[in-house]
Amino acid sequence: MSERRRFVRVEFHARTELSQGPFIWPVELLDLSLKGLLITKPEPWLGDPDQPFMADIHLSPDAEIKMEVRLAHDDHGHLGFVCEHIDLASIAHLRRLIELNLGDPKELEREFKALIHI
Repeated sequence: MSERRRFVRVEFHARTELSQGPFIWPVELLDLSLKGLLITKPEPWLGDPDQPFMADIHLSPDAEIKMEVRLAHDDHGHLGFVCEHIDLASIAHLRRLIELNLGDPKELEREFKALIHI
């Protein structure tokens, strides 16, 4: 299988919830990028892969990243999600988080250009 990922993933751990309809799962966030996130699969898993999910990543009492995501893969106890929608406040927090973890402003700029051209 060829590598299709175009965005740098940063390992990051924060209190995170995944929700869909009436279900809310506290999950372990493993990493995230400008275009998605990877979590440990919660048990029991009752998510409908054909419907959107909401991911809520709590950075601090005053800052969070909320994104609508869709399931991209489910394997080896991990769930990978692709971001379908993110609001301006959340993208600002995510951009800053990626920037701090990359340590290279030029790499961050390349990431944003790639995001725009999807």
